[in-house]
Amino acid sequence: MPKQPPSLKSLDDLFVLAEDRANYYLTPDGRMPPALFLIGSAGPMIYTPEHFDDVEDRELFAEHSRLICIAHNATSIVMAVEAWIKVVKLDEDFDLTELPSEALDRKEIVMLLGESRDRHEQKCLPIIRSDNGNFFGLGEPETSSQDQMEGRFVRILPKNKSTPKQRLLARAQLKADSVKVYKFGIPARRRRRSTS
Repeated sequence: MPKQPPSLKSLDDLFVLAEDRANYYLTPDGRMPPALFLIGSAGPMIYTPEHFDDVEDRELFAEHSRLICIAHNATSIVMAVEAWIKVVKLDEDFDLTELPSEALDRKEIVMLLGESRDRHEQKCLPIIRSDNGNFFGLGEPETSSQDQMEGRFVRILPKNKSTPKQRLLARAQLKADSVKVYKFGIPARRRRRSTS
């Protein structure tokens, strides 16, 4: 079982937890389910989507994550997703038509996107695989500010605290969509992602 930090009260605590969970989930099968870790009015919680196979699933994960932040009046979050990145040198041309997953010099990472009311930070954890493709471990994290970052998994946390009416509406939508969020201490069902 993954370890839980002794206290989950800050964005830094969530980063530690998310990195530990990434190691735990990657070890058995080399894949990590996407997850939203948050600290809200009911304490620390986690959400993992049922499906994460296509663009529509990814959009839905981002939308549900925003609603969860509103519904639980989140103060800090970390989104954890596997990704491919392409690193380009400053003097190198960047081909916008080439997908990172199709680049020859791509890197496989776990991207941790953290947000609190006063801080936005990202950590890239390089995924190290052995010659046969099995998960070997995570490399040293590379940390940077995500102020200039764009994408569906950025700016998930609302700038302001949610109102009681906003929380009620968000909870109603999550219930209608059958979204389940788990408090820490209650084991979440382990989900395997389709690789097709």
